[in-house]
Amino acid sequence: MTLRYEEFRDLHRSGAPLLLPNAWDHASAAAFAAAGFRAVGTTSLGVASAAGLPDGAGTARQETVRLARGLARLDALLSVDIEGGFSDRPEEVAALAVELAEAGVVGVNIEDGRPDGTLRETGHQCEILRAVREAVRGRLFVNARTDTYWLSPGGDGCVAVRTEERFAAYQQAGADGLFVPGLKDVRVIADLASGFDAPLNILHAPDGPALPELAEAGVGRVSCGSLLFRAALGAAVTALEAVARGDAKSAEGVLSYAETQALADAFA
Repeated sequence: MTLRYEEFRDLHRSGAPLLLPNAWDHASAAAFAAAGFRAVGTTSLGVASAAGLPDGAGTARQETVRLARGLARLDALLSVDIEGGFSDRPEEVAALAVELAEAGVVGVNIEDGRPDGTLRETGHQCEILRAVREAVRGRLFVNARTDTYWLSPGGDGCVAVRTEERFAAYQQAGADGLFVPGLKDVRVIADLASGFDAPLNILHAPDGPALPELAEAGVGRVSCGSLLFRAALGAAVTALEAVARGDAKSAEGVLSYAETQALADAFA
């Protein structure tokens, strides 16, 4: 397991950003792995939505663990989005991390955004990160996410400073990686990437910097988040509407039955 963790860790420092596709079920994860992506993450929005649950509310722990146990059988390096840890108690989040590590997961993403739209207090978040780090050292890549740019506490002018302060604290607490979704300013991204030893993770945005720009800025990982899940839903509706119109284009880009069925072989 240590070798898999080290392989995943090293992908963040390979000289090019690790592009991480985020899956929401067995078929999507198998498809990404079959497409040649060595590492696959999960998307909390996709996992929760597929189960009829709200994202970020801490209600999808059971579904997240069940999916992670199944996906760990893939020949891929699996990182799991555990929202805020599904608990405010450091020992409970650490126990979850141990459970995932023992299942074969090599990374977790832990966020500081709370369901009520506020940020978890920095010291409390650091307690959680330290507890997780001590419990799974050398087995799980702990990616510490801050939602400063999404929640913007204190006004936009303070966001950059608040992000740096939280990153400094999270790195000190033992985070392997630092993640700030919602940030699109390449200059700020470059400053953060060069200002911390832990690799910087950025969320891809269609209206944000492209992968080459993020690579030049020194980013270590680019996550797709819920984009692929939302794209799949959109494509399904588009195909359905094409069928209703009698449009032959409804079959464009669609995997065959045999190709789809073959994805199950990855879990054999």
